[in-house]
Amino acid sequence: MNSYRLWVLAHPYLSAAIQFGLLGTLGEFGAASLKARRPTLPCTPIQALLKVVAWALLGLVIKAGFVGMKGFTRALIDHQILPAFLASGFGWALSLSTLTNLFFGPQMMLFHRLEDNFILRRKGFDGMLPAIRTLVWFWIPAHTLTFSLPAEFQIGLAALWSLALGVILGLADSRT
Repeated sequence: MNSYRLWVLAHPYLSAAIQFGLLGTLGEFGAASLKARRPTLPCTPIQALLKVVAWALLGLVIKAGFVGMKGFTRALIDHQILPAFLASGFGWALSLSTLTNLFFGPQMMLFHRLEDNFILRRKGFDGMLPAIRTLVWFWIPAHTLTFSLPAEFQIGLAALWSLALGVILGLADSRT
C-alpha cells in the first residue's frame, strides 16, 4: 500500500489517467458482459483502445475537478456561505461530495458522453437522465467516503467506484 501511495504522490496526474483508463474501461466492459450474460466486448478492438484513452483523459479531468472543487468548497466555508462545521471530518466529506457531484458531475458526464459518441460514431444523449440520477443515489454517498480518505487515495477509490457502478448497472440491465 505504501508503494501505491508513493506512486500516486509522485505522479498524481499520470496515476489518475492510468487508474481511470483501466478501471473505468473494465467497469464499462463488465457492465456490457453482465447485460449480455456472457463475456463480451461492446465495441471493436480499436474502439476499446480508444475507450481506454477516453477514460484516461476523464481521469485527468476528474483529478483536476477534485482539486478545483476542494478550493471552491473551502472558499464557500471561508466566506461563511457554508457553515463552519462543514470544514472538517464528515461534514467536509459530505459537503465536498455534494458540491462536486452537483456542480462538476453533470458536465463531466456530458464530456464523457461526447467522448463515447465520438469513439462509437453515435449522436445524441439517450440515457443521460439515468446517468445524472446516479449522482444522487450513488456518487454523493460514494464520494463522501472517498473524500473521507487522505488525498492520495481519493482518485484510486473514485476509479474503483466507476468499476463498481459499471457492475451495478450491468446487473440491473441483466435483470430486464
